[in-house]
Amino acid sequence: MSLTREDVTYVANLARLEFSEDEVTALADQLGAVLDYAETLSGLDTSQIKATEHVLAVQNVFREDEIKSCLSNEDALANAPESEAGCFKVPRVME
Repeated sequence: MSLTREDVTYVANLARLEFSEDEVTALADQLGAVLDYAETLSGLDTSQIKATEHVLAVQNVFREDEIKSCLSNEDALANAPESEAGCFKVPRVME
């Protein structure tokens, strides 16, 4: 599938990208090659291929839950730039 220069400039405009004339020509060729490859892949018969969600085997690693002591409020706030009433104080983000 070949892309025209107009296709590339249209997509670049949607993405708010600017390219020189040489870059537009090169991108038209490169993106056309990518689309040709995708078209080749879509033509393959994958009906006998088992669906997988991971290429490598995935195994969960579980550990026993252990009760441990928590940080005190003072220790947790020790490096905070600002705190107020036992909480982290951060700049307001909404007006």
